[in-house]
Amino acid sequence: MTSAGNTCDDEDTFKILIATDIHLGYLEKDAVRGNDTFVTFDEIMKCAMQNEVDFVLLGGDLFHDNKPSRKTMHCCMEVMRKYCMGDRPIVFEILSDQAVNFSQSKFPWVNYLDENLNISMPVFSVHGNHDDPTGADGLCAIDLLSCAGLVNHFGRSRSVEKLEISPVLLQKGSTKIALYGIGSIPDERLYRMFVNNQVTMLRPREEEETWFNLFVIHQNRSKHGATNYIPEQFLDDFLDLVVWGHEHECKIAPVRNEQQLFYVTQPGSSVVTSLSPGEAVKKHIGLLRVKGKKMNLQKIPLQTVRQFFIQDVTLSDHPDLFSPEQPNVTLKVQAFCQEKIEEMLEEAERERLGNPLTPEKPLIRLRVDYSGGFEAFNTMRFCQKFVDRVANPKDILHFIRHREAKDNVKEEGMDFESLLSRPASEVLQLRVEDLVKEYFQTAEKNVQLSLLTEQGMGKAVQEFVDKEEKDAIEELIKYQLEKSQRYLRERRVEATEEKIDEEIQRFRESRKNTAEEDEELKEAISRAKAHRDRSGPVRDDDLNLSDDAAAMETDEEAVPTPIRGRGRGSRGARGQSTSRRARGAASQSGRGGRGRGQKTLSSPVKTKSIMESFQAPTQRSSRASMPKPYAEEITIEDSDSDDIVSFGKASLATHKTSSLGSRGRGSQSQSQSFKGVCFDDSDDEEFDPFKGSRRQR
Repeated sequence: MTSAGNTCDDEDTFKILIATDIHLGYLEKDAVRGNDTFVTFDEIMKCAMQNEVDFVLLGGDLFHDNKPSRKTMHCCMEVMRKYCMGDRPIVFEILSDQAVNFSQSKFPWVNYLDENLNISMPVFSVHGNHDDPTGADGLCAIDLLSCAGLVNHFGRSRSVEKLEISPVLLQKGSTKIALYGIGSIPDERLYRMFVNNQVTMLRPREEEETWFNLFVIHQNRSKHGATNYIPEQFLDDFLDLVVWGHEHECKIAPVRNEQQLFYVTQPGSSVVTSLSPGEAVKKHIGLLRVKGKKMNLQKIPLQTVRQFFIQDVTLSDHPDLFSPEQPNVTLKVQAFCQEKIEEMLEEAERERLGNPLTPEKPLIRLRVDYSGGFEAFNTMRFCQKFVDRVANPKDILHFIRHREAKDNVKEEGMDFESLLSRPASEVLQLRVEDLVKEYFQTAEKNVQLSLLTEQGMGKAVQEFVDKEEKDAIEELIKYQLEKSQRYLRERRVEATEEKIDEEIQRFRESRKNTAEEDEELKEAISRAKAHRDRSGPVRDDDLNLSDDAAAMETDEEAVPTPIRGRGRGSRGARGQSTSRRARGAASQSGRGGRGRGQKTLSSPVKTKSIMESFQAPTQRSSRASMPKPYAEEITIEDSDSDDIVSFGKASLATHKTSSLGSRGRGSQSQSQSFKGVCFDDSDDEEFDPFKGSRRQR
């Protein structure tokens, strides 16, 4: 592979700005930090315009909320219209079938080819877990931007059993890029798809080895559980670069996976959303240059990100300053903590000098380990000293204590007081399904689930809290109760409490972490949505309005007038009753019309008790056992080299690829031509991304 010469940007070089996890609208109502996400997003798009990139590639979580506010949506569209529209010509072309790449859109083509739009800088984006598609139509906030012609939304999939990824094929001069993408999918489900070989990445039929394969994914990269992450070795080995979203720690320097022989870059978030050590790393975006099979990634530091400093202290490590037996130990600990905070504030002030774009008030977090007999003090009163100097005065101090090992761990319960006493910023980061799982792991035996699984219950609670599906939990319980009753009837279980409990426990364990459990949850959510669409004021309690309900409605919607006469009072009562009936009829007709416009599901059968289910025995049925997923752990080595490294890929024993149009993966030995990687540590220095290439076999 020859060097590219002295020209950095020519007609054969793709220039792509890479960013992930922008989280527009995070803490938008905060008086100090409310505009941080909007200001940083403006800086990112301005940087893309100044560098004259060919397109912007976003790795998910453009919005922080699934239903962003009008202010958030307006600011996003304002910035995109400001920087993405113009007369600058687009110098690359799209070769793939756009109807396949953007099949979920009503306008299945890239926005810069729309004759009604004047796009100078396209934006390609996948959705994340914060702005994922929801509802009966499967729409998300990015679909609104796509319909407006501001974003090209790709990487969507509606199937929960298999995934077929068709790339967006781009060409500029002699350089060709195959852009793959997967929007956020629950990690357990995607993990199971990979294990069962249900993920297919299509490849171009012509000149496979000349394409630069770029893959965008938004999943857990670090291991949070047995199947709650995606190992890198699951991805195909023909990839050249993987842009990994969802992880907020900035690790933008490309790291080579020695097993699959591709590079992984993790740009991280552009805003601090949790006061954790990973967020304290300097925030960057990446400017990717691709020419042929070579690439160069230049990191660009963000100037408008609010500073964040975090420090850990252990009180027992300073016996010379204080001890738990001293009478005034609390005052000494407060003085010690104040000194540490002052040091971080001085460091923040030194770094902010000379950079007027950096916000004035930094984020400060001091984690205090008070194990060893020390006591925590009132943090609210202590933090009032720094109200005018920090952006998070309520969350500066965080007390932690290492629990001592207990003989009987099962007796430990979930400490809800400590959970509720956490700072507000940390509570915002808690996931509902994790809380449900943590509760049942620490709960006593008599309050454990018998019919439901922890995962199914957690997902149902998440739908209830995040997506406002008010009937999700109820429908899940009804549906799984029906299945359990059918299972007991088919098994002809002896009608004793011990036998029933044993059989139900066996039935519950057989469904854990299987596709059947996902289908049950999907069916329950569908029932909840159908119930919501059909529901209206026409209910028994609405048809027979009590005096109390009438009085409540009258108090809310009308101002009561004093009754002076018998006839006037009765006429007033009749008028209120008439208006109430009119409102009920109007609401009934309106909701009924919407319900008839959608698909209706059959209503669930009325559930019976467990003992009643034995009155109608049926034939026995057997259940198929599901294979247990297994993943092999790997160790990833960091590469600190600043040179362009070219290497040849070794042939792998088992290589699964398929051509465009094929439905499966064909096993074949695959070798890849040379490719280079350069990481520029200097932010201001002029560089040649394609200089100094060397080959390695």
